[in-house]
Amino acid sequence: MPAPVDALRDALAPIEDLKSAAAVLSWDQETFMPDGAAEARAQQIATLKTMAHERFVTDEIGALLDKAETAVEQGAATDMQADLVRVVRRDYDRARKLPSDLVSALSQAASRGQTAWKQARTNDDFNHFAPHLEELVDLTIQKAEALGYETERYDALLDEYEPGLPTSAVVDTFADLREQLVPLVDAIADQPAPNDAMLHGAFPVDQQKAFGEAVITDFGYDFDCGRQDISAHPFTTSFDVTDVRLTTRFDAQFLPSGLFSTLHEAGHGLYEQGIAPELARTPLAEGASLGIHESQSRFYENVIGRSRPFWQHYYPALQDTFSDALRNVALDDFYRAINRSEPSLIRVEADEVTYNLHIMLRFELERALVQEDLAVQDLPAAWNDRMDEYLGITPDSDANGVLQDVHWSFGAIGYFPTYALGTLMSAQIANAMRKDLSDFDAQIAEGEFAPVLNWLRTHIHQYGRRLDAPDLLEQATGQSLQADAWLGSMRDKYGAIYPGL
Repeated sequence: MPAPVDALRDALAPIEDLKSAAAVLSWDQETFMPDGAAEARAQQIATLKTMAHERFVTDEIGALLDKAETAVEQGAATDMQADLVRVVRRDYDRARKLPSDLVSALSQAASRGQTAWKQARTNDDFNHFAPHLEELVDLTIQKAEALGYETERYDALLDEYEPGLPTSAVVDTFADLREQLVPLVDAIADQPAPNDAMLHGAFPVDQQKAFGEAVITDFGYDFDCGRQDISAHPFTTSFDVTDVRLTTRFDAQFLPSGLFSTLHEAGHGLYEQGIAPELARTPLAEGASLGIHESQSRFYENVIGRSRPFWQHYYPALQDTFSDALRNVALDDFYRAINRSEPSLIRVEADEVTYNLHIMLRFELERALVQEDLAVQDLPAAWNDRMDEYLGITPDSDANGVLQDVHWSFGAIGYFPTYALGTLMSAQIANAMRKDLSDFDAQIAEGEFAPVLNWLRTHIHQYGRRLDAPDLLEQATGQSLQADAWLGSMRDKYGAIYPGL
């Protein structure tokens, strides 16, 4: 008879397989599935997710978990097994609070919502998406009430993505960040902006795709265990460490769109490919939190991908690829152009300085939706008002405004704050890495990325969910979450790009 923790793991493995199968169907829905299959796919995914949920919340799993906890208490478990039991207990207690019919209803609404969102965004028609969003918000409120919370509903939702982090902590962090960030944004706005005309032109998509894939291969992304496709909104999904898939999108007239989304998603993919293989088919084989996950994508997109050493290495190849647009553009001009900071409509294309203001806007709006302080029908106007307040611009369409992000269409409410949290973490991680890799910039300038990836594998990737996000960040960087490292890096970088600051 297998030991208690092994017995629990054996029972969990097929549940993880069901979740992975549902994820494959979701990936296909966003990449290759014909729109006409939306309703059938919603039912298929709901069936798999409901099966996984129902198998997980059984008394049998509970009994196995009780025995495994006893084994841990008696010292009859490895550290990894103890971590597994701790994480499964948290997930189990949370999942037991959710009725199966609610899990199924949320899954179906999310599948239908994603298809409706794609159509609404393509046609700039918020009214087409609004009924789906209303249903998703209502079901999300039911979910929050079922899970329970101490202070406000949003706590229950945020906890899914950042375990243990209360909404009040996000509010305080964002308030402190905004106090220092807005003056920096204003000061940059008073300076002459770098010319970025060279980034607009003719950039054939097949050449963009080939260049991006060559770069992320150099980063260490393993195409034997992954692939890259195109979707309406870039994302990364993992079915196993041996099957981690990226998506991106390209704009044939604007180079940074596809380039930096490719680097961004590669950061997510490298994290998933770096999780220790022995965690496969367990709940530990995921990122510690979405904030930690986002720290990896922002690290590769911005800390590396928008740095001068990176382009010292890759700019000649980029000039060869797009010679008509770039052959007469100096490296320094290109570097300043890709780091130009100014308010913009699209979050995923926002510069480093203004990006977090996009996140604060979304956090406040979805929190208001959940608290029933904002109706879905009033969302476009509220979005436009906050864009004007925070960034001084107003969207020219709902497609470039309230419809631009996919997250609400699949019920991911509580997700958005993790983008800003991860951005802050990426700077802390970079500072810690530079202390260990004294020749960090020189290695990047030579296109040597193995030391960077090895550092991340050692300090972050391998652990999966074995460590909670605050503990993992503290262990890797010697600091708890704070904004000082990121704000300092922005002042240094943009002080050089905008000498008048």
